[in-house]
Amino acid sequence: MKKLTRNLFVAASLVLTGGVSTTASAQSEAPAASEAAPEKSRARPSGPLQQRLVPGMAKYTDEVLFGEIWPGEGLSPRDRSLAVISVLIATSKPAQLRGHLGRALDNGVTPVEASGVLTHLAIYSGWPNAVSALEVYDGVYTERNIDFTALQAELQRLSPASSGAEAAEAITAQFGAVAPKFADLTNRVVFGDLWTRSDLSVRDRSLVTIAVLTATGDIDLLEPYLRLGVEAGLTRDEIVEALTHLAFYAGLGKATRALTVVTQTLGG
Repeated sequence: MKKLTRNLFVAASLVLTGGVSTTASAQSEAPAASEAAPEKSRARPSGPLQQRLVPGMAKYTDEVLFGEIWPGEGLSPRDRSLAVISVLIATSKPAQLRGHLGRALDNGVTPVEASGVLTHLAIYSGWPNAVSALEVYDGVYTERNIDFTALQAELQRLSPASSGAEAAEAITAQFGAVAPKFADLTNRVVFGDLWTRSDLSVRDRSLVTIAVLTATGDIDLLEPYLRLGVEAGLTRDEIVEALTHLAFYAGLGKATRALTVVTQTLGG
């Protein structure tokens, strides 16, 4: 928790001095994790626009966001990328998504998994947000010569998680009488089909969902997905580290509210 407090204090400093969001230039120009150029010759992640217009923000981008948060311990670069591209899609940030989708592929997210994120978010953040990301995906996949036929392969189905069945029962109990079609679609399509797709593991799908609900401010829906994530292999510390990271992409306030739910649900 000392590390979390320190990171949140840094994030609070960012809000007071100009905000934690980075520009499209900073996101797209940030070096991939796999690059290992010497520090003196490597381009600064902030990019020339930030450096010229908002040097304070550029300093935090270079030293904190890409110097401390991205390479931080407690969560793999791959998982950080999964969470970040989920937030960028859910909040309709295609300009920043382009660089981060490439970074995600460099960090070990497969094209099948990246496309699985987009499918998942069509439901959890709405079709328009997912459709708005299609051209970015097409551009990045084309530049990298991704085999599109591999994306068409039939998926094996995963076994439904026990907590997923509990969630379906809760939906029926809450909405079955008032909104039976909504209850049926949620149970049949979301819990009965989407969550059994193998383009994302249940662990990764839980991480993506936690990131999206945090970014959209739907904190009251977090609790069952936190429990599902832990059941599927996410640790509390990984969830905390992901939300600390997302303070820089979804905003300090939303991350703080989500961390409050984590503390209440999984313990402090």
